[in-house]
Amino acid sequence: MSESEINKFEVLAEIIRSRRAIFPSQYIAEPIESDVIDQLLELAKWAPTHRMTEPWRFTVISGNARIRLGKFLAETYKNISSENFSQAKFERIAKKCTQSQYIILICIQYDVLKRVPEWEELAAVSMSVQNMWLACSALGIGCYWSSPSLKDHISDFIPMEAGMKCLGMFYIGSFDGSWPIGRRAAMTDKVQFITS
Repeated sequence: MSESEINKFEVLAEIIRSRRAIFPSQYIAEPIESDVIDQLLELAKWAPTHRMTEPWRFTVISGNARIRLGKFLAETYKNISSENFSQAKFERIAKKCTQSQYIILICIQYDVLKRVPEWEELAAVSMSVQNMWLACSALGIGCYWSSPSLKDHISDFIPMEAGMKCLGMFYIGSFDGSWPIGRRAAMTDKVQFITS
């Protein structure tokens, strides 16, 4: 490898290793410019996609719409929780939206021609979100993918086409704390090599 290739690899490896979930309760009030969100979405589209189906669909929630989404999610939680209702959780759900500067609803549009297995479409959307997550890490922006059961009710908040499904919310906010240190087990117990 050339020195340039090694340098690119090292930068990418560090971004991958430093990717962390930074939660809305950790965000600060410093604004994130909308062009940063545009750049994240631009990188999202470069995920691998079998047969070029590009199954990712995103809805960006900002401004007062965050309050509306928070109220919707909290009320939905209240309506479906019955005897398990927790006032603290109700408040936490709504607050999470206002603590975030942006919430990207992560949706999938399954291939109506069924040329691609559903798991491949799901993998494509996941890699698309990973692209945004890595970009946020490189920029020092906090983000977090949450997939509560409430996601199954998002079609009551935004219009969704046939074959679409919400996979969760990608919360984004400014962060100036200490970047968390990650831990992973060694790969020795998870990989085997077959040579003949």
